Amino acid sequence: MASVFVYHVVGDLTVGKPELAEFHESETVESAIRAIGESPEGSIPIWKKRSHVGIENSDMRQQRFVGILSSFDIVAFLAKSQCLEDQDKALKTPVSEVVVPNNSLLRVVDPATRLIDALDMMKHGVKRLLVPKSVAWKGMSKRFSVIYYGKWLKNNESPSNSSNNLPANMNRSPSTSGTSIRDKYCCLSREDVLRFIIGCLGALAPLPLTSIAALGAINSNYNYIESSTPAIEATQKLPQDPSAVAVIENAPDGQCKIIGEISACKLWKCDYLAAAWALANLSAGQFVMGVEDNVTSRSLPEFCVNSSTGENDLANGGGSRKPRKFSSRSIGFFSNSASHSFGSRSMYRGRSAPLTCKITSSLAAVMAQMLSHRATHVWVTEDESDDVLVGVVGYADILAAVTKAPTTFIPANRSTEGFGNEIQC
Repeated sequence: MASVFVYHVVGDLTVGKPELAEFHESETVESAIRAIGESPEGSIPIWKKRSHVGIENSDMRQQRFVGILSSFDIVAFLAKSQCLEDQDKALKTPVSEVVVPNNSLLRVVDPATRLIDALDMMKHGVKRLLVPKSVAWKGMSKRFSVIYYGKWLKNNESPSNSSNNLPANMNRSPSTSGTSIRDKYCCLSREDVLRFIIGCLGALAPLPLTSIAALGAINSNYNYIESSTPAIEATQKLPQDPSAVAVIENAPDGQCKIIGEISACKLWKCDYLAAAWALANLSAGQFVMGVEDNVTSRSLPEFCVNSSTGENDLANGGGSRKPRKFSSRSIGFFSNSASHSFGSRSMYRGRSAPLTCKITSSLAAVMAQMLSHRATHVWVTEDESDDVLVGVVGYADILAAVTKAPTTFIPANRSTEGFGNEIQC
């Protein structure tokens, strides 16, 4: 485990973070769609309203947290038959009827909490850290700063006056540095933590260049449905972490080939009403590959979508809805009339393509993929094949890998073919 996690504290990651604006459970689904479009990980924390006036301590704040609402949750809700029949009513539904209550997904922590302790929380399911905004906190933990400034202090200053030239925030007493602005918090996501980690790759050597297979970071317990299955079955038991369902085809040799995914990060900024109709009426393969290749235009319905400035206007917060013919492009997916086989990777491009890596990909490469695509996970395929699925790597898997002792690595000469054989659909 790298010492960078021991000497850094949570407060170091909060510099420049905006104050948390609570989204209450009494708000509507339509408001939630707009809020999710501006949030990390395609989801937002949901809160109960304060029931009293005065200063609120951390325990009281924690008790008001309800759960985390994702774009997948909203599309699954809008895909219900009663919601499709009356979309206006569905959009005015309070989010308390949609969010899955889970108070353990967020933790209120002190800015002085060690980063290694925060990583441990996130490895075990915490998705957000709520940190009080501090008056004096400048974003540099004293212990970590002494390590990096130590040589400079030793060479240029005497012990008697070295402390006088430290940055101002390092000379503050714990009581002063812990002074917080009343009722002001900022929220750290796992994406924030991953951005910090990728900026410290040198301190983590040799982990970043080690393969995800050698680190044991591949999770074989993923959710999946077959391409011929109705897409709505992906919502029967909504996955939590990652919030994603792989859409697969079974090859004659028994291997699973991934052709797409239904996930919160793919639905993040889509047309929610179009995605809900598609989820309720199409097969999983049609949903992810492009409906126009498999359904005649005559059979496609008209439904109400936002159309004042573009397809994603509902997510961006405005416009009136009017009838429009359904198109797979409205959920961000693109079709290719040149091919009619679900198994052809040429059929999907852009946002419809699942984000994948090889079993031999390095940890640094996978982290870079997740951050550049703002994804919560990456699907893992065999080294010899682009679409034979063996597992998934999510935030929790990466955090577990970067804090793992080197002695627990899987031998580098282990056969990747053998690993793939252990993971079955």
